[in-house]
Amino acid sequence: MAPPVTERGLKSVVWQKIKATVFDDCKKEGEWKIMLLDEFTTKLLASCCKMTDLLAEGITVVENIYKNREPVRQMKALYFISPTSKSVDCFLRDFASKSENKYKAAYIYFTDFCPDSLFNKIKASCSKSIRRCKEINISFIPLESQVYTLDVPDAFYYCYSPDPSNANGKDAIMEEMAEQIVTVCATLDENPGVRYKSKPLDNASKLAQLVEKKLENYYKIDEKSLIKGKTHSQLIIIDRGFDPVSTVLHELTFQAMAYDLLPIENDTYKYKTDGKEKEAILEEDDDLWVRIRHRHIAVVLEEIPKLMKEISSTKKATEGKTSLSALAQLMKKMPHFRKQITKQVVHLNLAEDCMNKFKPNIEKLCKSEQSQQSKPLRKDRSTEETFQLSRWTPFIKDILEDAIDNRLDSKEWPYCSQYPAVWNGSGAVSARQKPRTNYLEDRKNGSKLIVFVIGGITYSEMRCAYEVSQAHKSCEVIIGSTHILTPRKLLDDIKMLNKPKDKVSFIKDE
Repeated sequence: MAPPVTERGLKSVVWQKIKATVFDDCKKEGEWKIMLLDEFTTKLLASCCKMTDLLAEGITVVENIYKNREPVRQMKALYFISPTSKSVDCFLRDFASKSENKYKAAYIYFTDFCPDSLFNKIKASCSKSIRRCKEINISFIPLESQVYTLDVPDAFYYCYSPDPSNANGKDAIMEEMAEQIVTVCATLDENPGVRYKSKPLDNASKLAQLVEKKLENYYKIDEKSLIKGKTHSQLIIIDRGFDPVSTVLHELTFQAMAYDLLPIENDTYKYKTDGKEKEAILEEDDDLWVRIRHRHIAVVLEEIPKLMKEISSTKKATEGKTSLSALAQLMKKMPHFRKQITKQVVHLNLAEDCMNKFKPNIEKLCKSEQSQQSKPLRKDRSTEETFQLSRWTPFIKDILEDAIDNRLDSKEWPYCSQYPAVWNGSGAVSARQKPRTNYLEDRKNGSKLIVFVIGGITYSEMRCAYEVSQAHKSCEVIIGSTHILTPRKLLDDIKMLNKPKDKVSFIKDE
């Protein structure tokens, strides 16, 4: 089963909700089912569980709903899909007629609100074959324990394209994002006070108003329109224009550097060792990755060999040598240490590959980038430990710290809600606030600061969310965006802005 919630934060919250609202809802003792997923739900499940988890829930096979499949009429099927015409049409084809049904019966669970037009289409075509049809309100990807994405990279194009003919597309994207953000809040069981950055564009204001309205509708308690009170949390919506610098600077912390310089896709790192091609998944189940991903590359290059030497000296098997070939021999002799050493070898290879890309050209570029940045009036961080080529601090860190300490200017950061949440980032719960149980035990009386950036976030900004949470133990920062940016990805997005929409192709987050 999935690790305890304290280990994987948002990922575990999502998995527990899926388990309760989907699997527990249709489970029968001793009954196995086939599961059908679309593109979005495949990413969603892959982000928070493994095949062994699905097997434990009675799922024997996972299929792509878009592909042709052989009928298995003796088994029931569980459809976990997005409420889109494409996914619904694929479902309807599976139950075109009673004699041609692919499965014995269907349990349908939509990630989000299903429009009446699609619901009526299902009802008219094959209602007798359906055992359940529900909406579970999880329409986002829990990328990390404190990071989520909506997986809508086309939002950048529609929000920033100068072409006025894209206005309708922008309105539709805004509606879609607002609905998805509400599912983030619902999954966290929060009805936050919604505020936004008032300048330079009105994107944040429009989205914030939409989110506030949809939160009111979601949390209506009864027909008299009584609404669940605001919880002890804030949702801050920001337009990407608030900090263009952080999107193009080359970051030298481990995770950001690796994803910037190396061809990592679907979090899969490919490398060579002992002359063989190998693959490794960079994920939070790897404790070493979690420990070092936000550290500067110089620290990582020092730390991993030390860890290797510690293991080597434990059994005195390598006579003090920490070369990759010596460690390969150690792995063969001591299976007990194989998994641990493998992870260290992976990350050492990853760090060395980063440096091989960095040394020829990127090092000079980083020196220039750091030197050319102007120094606007900002928080003094001169006492913080840093490296010469990593002096820049993303603006998001200032914003997070100021929000927690109640220092955001109410004119520059206005609330949408008439009665904003009682906020105390230090974690003191208001007397009017009903005691609640948060998903992190050590922050059960604390606050949540949920952030959404329109147009992408960088790995350095993701790192800031963890750093600020660590510094303010009573406040959990959850940061998200439409998609994840690297310097190259941002430039590719900008290149598309002047193209007509029929000439633009959008690549979803890998």
